[in-house]
Amino acid sequence: MAEQTHPPHFSATGSRAAAVRLEGLLDTHHDPAYGEAVQVAPLVQRVTAANPSPFTFAGTGTYIVGGPQVAVIDPGPDDATHVTALLRALEGRTVTHICVTHTHSDHSPASRALAAATGAPILGFGPHPAIDARRGAGESPALEEEPGDWDFVPDVALTHGDVLAGDGWTLECLHTPGHISNHLCFALAEECGLFTGDHVMGWSSTIIPPPDGNLGDYLRSLQLLIDRGDRDHVYWPTHGPAITSPVRYAGALLAHRHRRTAQILECLRDGPTTIPAMVVQMYTDTPKMLHPAAERSVLAHLIHLASQRRVTSEPAADERATRYALA
Repeated sequence: MAEQTHPPHFSATGSRAAAVRLEGLLDTHHDPAYGEAVQVAPLVQRVTAANPSPFTFAGTGTYIVGGPQVAVIDPGPDDATHVTALLRALEGRTVTHICVTHTHSDHSPASRALAAATGAPILGFGPHPAIDARRGAGESPALEEEPGDWDFVPDVALTHGDVLAGDGWTLECLHTPGHISNHLCFALAEECGLFTGDHVMGWSSTIIPPPDGNLGDYLRSLQLLIDRGDRDHVYWPTHGPAITSPVRYAGALLAHRHRRTAQILECLRDGPTTIPAMVVQMYTDTPKMLHPAAERSVLAHLIHLASQRRVTSEPAADERATRYALA
């Protein structure tokens, strides 16, 4: 799910600017080839679900890893058409692992149908975080485009450092909380590639939705990827195109978050204010329909600043009326 979004634009060609700022690196040119198995690397295919939205970009890209025996990463939404396309791409092959990066409804629900059809086990960090039940009360429906998959229970619980092995491939599990506390990335050593789920996406920055989304965790998880250095030559997000300068891009995401923090502090230098007022001032190029999502991102920054004792708040019954000030 994305924080900084623009009207979806899909095409078969694209370019990447050389600018260091995130805005110059975002790539919104992408051909989803809905329902087709697209070869993205010798060991990797992608089948994209037709569920485009301001939060999912072109849709959910489900990855197939391996040859005769495969792992499937992020089976996608509860969409019979997508599951049928996925099973068609898997004909003649054995699914040994069904891996889930996290439990939002555009990523994990199809794992049940795929497991029923193939007999393969479902693997993930764990069920949807219970604290996330607080998210959504009184919020705009725009924020609930991709709610939690409350029915998800993995057959096998994964944790940081676990390694999954198949016929000619290995997947190392990296726990990358931030967007959601149960988020995992999967490193495919044989291709020097990393499946980044929603942690890193090439077309947009990622929304960090409290109460479970945590900016401090997200920043640490970004640094984890940066510290991997040249072990990863490419990132494959679940939404959108591959990222071919991964460390540079992750660094730009980190710098983008620090700039957002600086913007918030600048807003507060003029005196106490509310999150909606800050969003209007900060997100001048973002469509108003996405301001509710931007408000959640600003809240995540403010929670992080409060944990550092740099910001105070005067709570109000309506969270949007809460006033924040410099400590």
